[in-house]
Amino acid sequence: MSTKQVIMVGFTLFAMFFGAGNLIFPPALGFGSGEYFWTAMIAFVLTGVGLPLLGVIVGSISKDGYKESLKNIHPAFAVLFLVAIYLTIGPFFAIPRTATTAYEMAIVPFLSENTGIWLLIFSLVYFIVVLLLSLKPGTLVNSIGQVLTPLLLIGIVLLIVVAGVAYFSNSINPASETFQQTSPFTIGFTEGYLTMDAIAAIAFSVLVLNSIRQLGITNRRDLLVGTIKSALLAAVLLGAIYISLGWLANRVDLGGALVDDQNLGTFLLTYMSSDVFGIFGPILLGVIVLLACLTTGTGLIVSVSEYFNSILPKVPYKVWVILFVLISFGLANQGLDQVIATSIPILSIIYPIAMTTVLLLIVTYFVPSPRLALQIPVYLVTALSILSVVHRNGWLELNFLESLPLFSYSFEWIPFMIVGYIAGYLIGLKKPRVEYS
Repeated sequence: MSTKQVIMVGFTLFAMFFGAGNLIFPPALGFGSGEYFWTAMIAFVLTGVGLPLLGVIVGSISKDGYKESLKNIHPAFAVLFLVAIYLTIGPFFAIPRTATTAYEMAIVPFLSENTGIWLLIFSLVYFIVVLLLSLKPGTLVNSIGQVLTPLLLIGIVLLIVVAGVAYFSNSINPASETFQQTSPFTIGFTEGYLTMDAIAAIAFSVLVLNSIRQLGITNRRDLLVGTIKSALLAAVLLGAIYISLGWLANRVDLGGALVDDQNLGTFLLTYMSSDVFGIFGPILLGVIVLLACLTTGTGLIVSVSEYFNSILPKVPYKVWVILFVLISFGLANQGLDQVIATSIPILSIIYPIAMTTVLLLIVTYFVPSPRLALQIPVYLVTALSILSVVHRNGWLELNFLESLPLFSYSFEWIPFMIVGYIAGYLIGLKKPRVEYS
């Protein structure tokens, strides 16, 4: 791929991940982490940027992406896992989050009182527009998205530069009382789950492959190299923005302003834009975020509906659209903080499975391994992730889990992945090796 082509695909990938919803997490982490900022933020970037980068690259191993490569674990697992991925980045969490983020940043700053009725009215109008756009997907959403993503990026970069100069000499905010100072790395690492980008990468990877193929590149090695270069560019851009927003929040002086019942990340972004640009700051930021969330929400409805229509073609595409819009509307009315809180247990189950799957796929690509070397660790990590979430949330006491290595860091799945791979490799030593077409 030429440099121009790498830049073009890299910016396309960046636009996929650069959702307005993701912008709320780095400021919140930067503000709360205080003097532990760099440890927490580096960990956040690992899961919020590094894992999506790796996920997109691994998706290029097979010509049909994860749909094909996941079958090496088991065809049923491939379907079930992808269904879980699409529901997570779709109607269960990501789509409702686009509505609640847009509400928090575009509407709440201008309300005298934030009540549930305003969220209900806003989300009703929001999802009616999403429904109308999704029923007839065409070039409109893509065209708007191509305009809004650069506008959002320009607005955020301006905020970073101007606020960076203004806050440069400010002292670091102390770590919040709720921040667990004994494990800043773990907090940052698990906060990165909330971006959902690592699991979104599994769904987006096929789009990246198709974009590169449209450039006339069909050789598998060239596809892999092109994907790596493009993904690296997108990762650098995302990492720079996340760290910069976190750094600003780490030094912002709120002057006694209270967050009240607004989400901390949206409050900080709105406050900083007002602090830097005056009254026009939150207005401009709110409008851009609203439109960006609208196009992101529509794009996700279309993607998820098309996927489910492909595996259950007897159910028409429009029926899937209506169903997922209704689910998203209902969940959005929990409010942004509740949507995020509800997603944490599910993401805590899915992320270890996704990380295990991605790591094993890349290992078995370079080290020919029997199918059991994929199956045993994935099944072990799946069971362990479910049990760990059940215990950590107090739904059932499973105290024996706390004696597992790395449990206190939320990395107890790593030894099981390694031991499972070795056991599967040895047990299946005389069996055929996994091949990627």
